[in-house]
Amino acid sequence: MPRTTPPWEIKRELLTKAEDRTDPKYGCKPSERPADQYIKYGTINLDKPAGPTSHEVAAWIKKILKLQTIGHGGTLDPKVTGVLPVTLEEATKMVQALLYSGKEYICVLKLHGDVEEHQVKPVLNLFEDEIYQRPPLRSSVKRQLRTRRIYYIDYIERDGRHVLFRVGCEGGTYIRKLCYDIGEILGVGGHMQELRRTRAGPFQETSIKSVTLHDVAYWFGEYERTKDPANLCKFIEPMETALIQLPRIIVRDSAVDALCHGASLTAPGVLQVDTGIAKNSIIAIFTLKGEAIALGRAQVSTQEIMDMRHGTVAALARVLMPRNVYPRVWKTGTGGDEQEK
Repeated sequence: MPRTTPPWEIKRELLTKAEDRTDPKYGCKPSERPADQYIKYGTINLDKPAGPTSHEVAAWIKKILKLQTIGHGGTLDPKVTGVLPVTLEEATKMVQALLYSGKEYICVLKLHGDVEEHQVKPVLNLFEDEIYQRPPLRSSVKRQLRTRRIYYIDYIERDGRHVLFRVGCEGGTYIRKLCYDIGEILGVGGHMQELRRTRAGPFQETSIKSVTLHDVAYWFGEYERTKDPANLCKFIEPMETALIQLPRIIVRDSAVDALCHGASLTAPGVLQVDTGIAKNSIIAIFTLKGEAIALGRAQVSTQEIMDMRHGTVAALARVLMPRNVYPRVWKTGTGGDEQEK
């Protein structure tokens, strides 16, 4: 069975549909936001420790940074460590994009009986496909049968009854249940002994921006002491970082405020579009400065977008940018808000 390409390995090319310039008076590059906005539209690539729940960790960051709202991209069990993307204030609007992004884990499977090494690898390979799972009893979602895709399972090593492997999978996959199923097929039973998440969407444990709770407390303390925004950059990334795996559409400045008011994206507003967009797929809409405007659902494919002169390209799923950052150059018609053609 050929492996499924994980989201982080998908290559896209940005195609140019039309040319335009951006006005420097409006908006700014995400990395150049003022300190308060940099926090408000920021994400943290947190290395979660063993012990606390994901909600407790997020609550501690909320208290440290003195914020009103915070979120996280994918719950980790208390004993599980590793990558936990944390979204700050306004960035929590796009947390759904993280929940369904691909994940990668390093797992220790404890078998309940003796098995020859040559028996283990073929069984692991059986799971490199779409699998059925029913969430375990101790889960936060409804216990109904569902499918999840395993992109790859790589056997690493074995020590007695302990098997170490790496797995890349669709968000929402229960590794505890995967270990149970592997043990059942091997005929000896098994359970998840230890687990560490090494990737959540674009966030990796090897990134220089991967930080601990102590790092967050220290660098924010340094920022409060010095008021130097460079200290914020030590542990916070712009929310746009979390969206880099989604196919993009870049729009004109004149289309931005209409989108911020909830208007659908129409063909005249499109400047550039990523390859690989399919109808009904989730896309991210950006300004020419690289600011995230909204998440949307494509109504047509990449090629159709390139060929279209009029009509709806994407319906908005979630607006991320506040209104009036860019000037209003659109009109209200009898059919609702429309972008200027």
